[in-house]
Amino acid sequence: MRRTLFAAAILAASPPLAMAQAPTATGIWPLFVQSFDFFTILLLAGSVAAGAYIFRAMVEVRPGAILPPDRTRAIQDMVKQGRFAELRGYVEKDGSFLSRVLAAAFAQGSSRDSMREGAEMAASEQVAGWFRRIEPLNVIGNLGPLVGLAGTVWGMILAFTTLGQAGGQAGPSDLSLGISKALFHTLLGLCLAIPCLLVFGFYRSIVDRHCTRAMVMAADLVEKLPVEGSPKA
Repeated sequence: MRRTLFAAAILAASPPLAMAQAPTATGIWPLFVQSFDFFTILLLAGSVAAGAYIFRAMVEVRPGAILPPDRTRAIQDMVKQGRFAELRGYVEKDGSFLSRVLAAAFAQGSSRDSMREGAEMAASEQVAGWFRRIEPLNVIGNLGPLVGLAGTVWGMILAFTTLGQAGGQAGPSDLSLGISKALFHTLLGLCLAIPCLLVFGFYRSIVDRHCTRAMVMAADLVEKLPVEGSPKA
């Protein structure tokens, strides 16, 4: 009887487990609010920039933009029919890949070798320009995890600083802020990097395939152009 009364007194004096532990909010948004700091701002800015570059790649980096079918067909027809004077005026006004390469070849028309060299330099410049359109996605995709890692290190510093200030007696609730910052920054960095690198790899293959095709086509057309002083010219 005495043991029963003693146990009942202990249970009455101690608060219930559900009341002793304060409920914590869970979910992405509470973690985002709790972990919001300078590194979170950097990752959000990177996400906005990545979205803009992805939209730009979707609009600009297309096979029809690198090799427009109608312009390519018109250039091939003029070369086939020997209308080189008309072709020269056309490529000087047009801004497509083939037109810029042929315009550079016409500008260096004193010899076949100089025409090839001018066309090669123009083609290299065009290829580099197309790759520069998607290169920011590669940069953001590689910097995202590094910024997330910096935020992770900062969160762990906060956690251990709290532990030191408490004399090594800090509880889980005291360490939760720093640990949640560390893990959430890592998550944000990965969420930024994965789509950027995925889109970059996809459009890099498109640029590489169609720019290679354009270079082969341009090299074939340059060989058919007349050299200055020749009867065809």
